[in-house]
Order: sequence, then structure tokens, then C-alpha cells
Amino acid sequence: MTTPHGIIDTPNFVGVGTNGTLKALDNATVQKLGLQLMFCNTYHLMIQPGTEVVRKMGGLHCFINRSMPLITDSGGFQVFSLCHGSVAAELKRSGGKARESHVLRIDEEGVLFRSYRDGNKMLLTPESSIAAQKDLGADIIIPFDELPPYHITFEDLKHSLERTHRWEKRSLDAHRAQPNNQAMYGVIHGGPVLSLREESCCVLRELPFDGFAIGGSMGKTKEEMRSILQSTLPLLPKEKPNHLLGIGDLASIGIAIPLGIDTLDSSYPTRAARHGLLLTSQGPIKVEKAEYKESLHPIEFDCDCTTCQQYSLGYLHHLFKAHETVGLTLATLHNVRFMVKYMATLRKNILEDKI
Repeated sequence: MTTPHGIIDTPNFVGVGTNGTLKALDNATVQKLGLQLMFCNTYHLMIQPGTEVVRKMGGLHCFINRSMPLITDSGGFQVFSLCHGSVAAELKRSGGKARESHVLRIDEEGVLFRSYRDGNKMLLTPESSIAAQKDLGADIIIPFDELPPYHITFEDLKHSLERTHRWEKRSLDAHRAQPNNQAMYGVIHGGPVLSLREESCCVLRELPFDGFAIGGSMGKTKEEMRSILQSTLPLLPKEKPNHLLGIGDLASIGIAIPLGIDTLDSSYPTRAARHGLLLTSQGPIKVEKAEYKESLHPIEFDCDCTTCQQYSLGYLHHLFKAHETVGLTLATLHNVRFMVKYMATLRKNILEDKI
């Protein structure tokens, strides 16, 4: 994939830089690690510092001082997550206390919600979402869409899907009025219902999107996700890139890549690092375990990251036990580099017909 700010080899892992940076790493380091695409969140940047501030400072690339490909979402995921939470959270709440919602109104115009930062009311519409993403100036942008919960009736899910299609068309119209050298991906929805996923593909592939993202609830098991991808991907134009939204743990990558996913984003490696979980070719290890207290070994002997080249597991164990923030940085640095190398290995295996 060629963008105004660089080439993205596919398939590839996309790091999540919610506020314009991966947690615990500066952007110069991120680029040196080989990450080719960063996902930034429009909603959070609207709240702080405000997309108009980013625009005045030259756009997101100038603001974060990196000339690397960037993708921004519509803000819808974060807004609806405030309302519904994750599938896991839904399942935990079954029969229990309802989640307190920041969303005040959802209608054809858009979503009225309260800012998590100061409680002020904000209205997010397809047009205002695209205007915000124009301020940010990312290479790839996402149309405004609704993220319904996993537990929803078929009738409500279909109603949500139809409104999302109308919102996506309005988003596309707003984008095409000011292309700004940006690409837009249509977002396939339909939750776990395969017939609605097919309907979404049929509707959106008739519109001039530059690529397609697969979003919404992907089920509550890996096998349900596999079934959704197996049914959805053959219905999308093969000449256009595709992206799996918000899923990028190693098990999911192992399912998605052979089915034809080009890129996927997740906070998995950075979140794992903050919990002391280090990724290795033999599986993740928990650095705080007593067995690593006196280890002189690196995380992995054949890893070329700074952490593995300069520090031992014993030292990392100490940093985590002492709650030193540099431990989070060193762990994150390794995990991101691991993901970059892992995806390079998958691309090599594809070229050698091993996948």
C-alpha cells in the first residue's frame, strides 16, 4: 500500500497511538522499530487537545513530528464503547448492574454525548467526524458508524446497520467534497449475523470507498470471528485493501492473515507490556515471576531490539518489582519490535507459499 507518507507492506500490524503516541514510547523510537502504520483516535484528540489545535500546528504528522503513514477512526467506536463497553464487559454484566452511559441521544443526525473529560455535551455526526479527520490529516480515514452491543435483537441490529450505511454515505460525501489526499475505508458491519454482514458488503462495495474495514462485534469466540471473516472477505473487492478493526492479538492474527486480512490494529503488545507480559517466539512470559529474578539472559537471544541487546531479564524483573516506569518502556519497546518482526515473518511465509 502506497500512501503520501510512506509504503505499508501487507499484511501488517498497526500500532494504536490513541493520543498520537504509543503508550510508553516516543514516536522517533516507534519509527525506528519498523512500525509502518499508526492508528490514532479521533475522539480522544477531539477532547484533548482539540483537532483544530492539531490543524493549526500543521496536521497530525507535524504535530507528532513523524512522517509515517497514519490512520484515524471516526470517533464512533469510543463514543459507543462509553455506552456499551466491550463484549467481555457485556458478558460480565449479564444480569447485573447496567453500565452508566455517557451517550445522551442517538438519532439520524448523529450521537449526542458527554465528554469523559469535563462532562460537556458534544454532538458527533458524519459531517463533524469527517471535518475532525480533515483537521488531523491522516492518510487513511474512517466514516462515522454505530457500534451496537453484542447482545442486541436482530431487529435492532438491522436498524443500526441501515442507519450506519446512511451515515457512511454522508461521511463519504463529506470526504469527497474535500479529498485532501486522504483515502477512506468503508466499514462493514452486521455484528455476528452473517446475512447482515453480506448485506453490508453488498451495499458498501457499490460506493467509491478506497478500501474496506471490518468492524462491529466479531463474536465472543475466535471461531465465531473466523466464521465472520470467512463469510465476509470473499465479498469484498480483491483489488482494494482491507483492515480488521481493533483486533490484533497473536491468536487472532493467526486466524485472520490466512483468510486475507491486509492490516489489523490493536493495543495488545503495548497493553501486554504494561502488565509485564513479554512476547517471545515460544509464547509470552511473565517477567515478574520469581524464576527471572537472577536471569542474565535477554528476553530473546535473537531479538535485535535495544531491550534485548542491552538488558537482562533479571534487570527487567527488578524494574517491574520496583515499579520503575522505564521498565514499561523497555517491555513495550521489545513487544512492538516483536510484532514488527513477526509480521515480516508472515509475509515471508506467504511469499514461500507456507501460508
